[in-house]
Amino acid sequence: MKLATILIDGTSRAARVEGETYTALAAADVRELLEDPSWRTKAQEPGERYTAAEIRLAPVVPAPGKVVCVGLNYRTHILEMGRDLPEYPTLFAKFADTLIGAHDDIVLPPESGSVDWEAELCVVIGATVRRATTEQAAAAIAGFTVLNDVSMRDWQFRTREWLQGKNFEASTPIGPVLVTPDELPGDVRPALTVTTVVDGEEMQRADTGDLVFDPVALVEYVSTMITLRPGDVIATGTPGGVGHARKPPRYLTAGSEVVTTIEHIGSLENTVRSES
Repeated sequence: MKLATILIDGTSRAARVEGETYTALAAADVRELLEDPSWRTKAQEPGERYTAAEIRLAPVVPAPGKVVCVGLNYRTHILEMGRDLPEYPTLFAKFADTLIGAHDDIVLPPESGSVDWEAELCVVIGATVRRATTEQAAAAIAGFTVLNDVSMRDWQFRTREWLQGKNFEASTPIGPVLVTPDELPGDVRPALTVTTVVDGEEMQRADTGDLVFDPVALVEYVSTMITLRPGDVIATGTPGGVGHARKPPRYLTAGSEVVTTIEHIGSLENTVRSES
């Protein structure tokens, strides 16, 4: 099953997605839908149908209670850099105000000249869990989506803490849909190709099967310290190929087109523009 949060004449609705058809559901967005324990049944209910041309995609979860992000999580990339594999996940947070829709513009803030891309598989939580066992963590995963963890590198590396470079307002596309695990190869531990293309040039390519800490392990780990609730999201980390690591570094500029894709889920297609 595929779910989205859509905007119809400015009004937000959760929707079931079947091909190019969006069936509006009773819930105002995907988070509200997931907060209902019977969300799988509610998501199958009939509703008014719309074409892609009639709607706009909002962030798939517009206002998650938590956006937990993971750094350094692709095995091949870590080893290529000559580093040891981490014993524990590196975690940081983003705020809901950073999120934008799958086709919204990425706005360059005038305060940063080093805006970079990071393609990530994103876990969406569908049940409340604390100190989850492996089985409970797997059952708590409602599905997966795509996130581009757009990062202001000059702000990120001002200090040892990354938060300030990861939280510029309206900078982070997420979507286009939530796909339930049963539709993906590997289920709650999916093996999917991840790519980023900037202005027609492929910058990132990896397989989510290369994650050091897979989605289930991350739900277990994060839920040890704090309760995870429906609609919370965990971005699982980005592979090699980011602009900051290139020689010379390469960053997003006004007019750039960024396409972030995870197979079987979909693409974020965003134009970069200067802040007006």
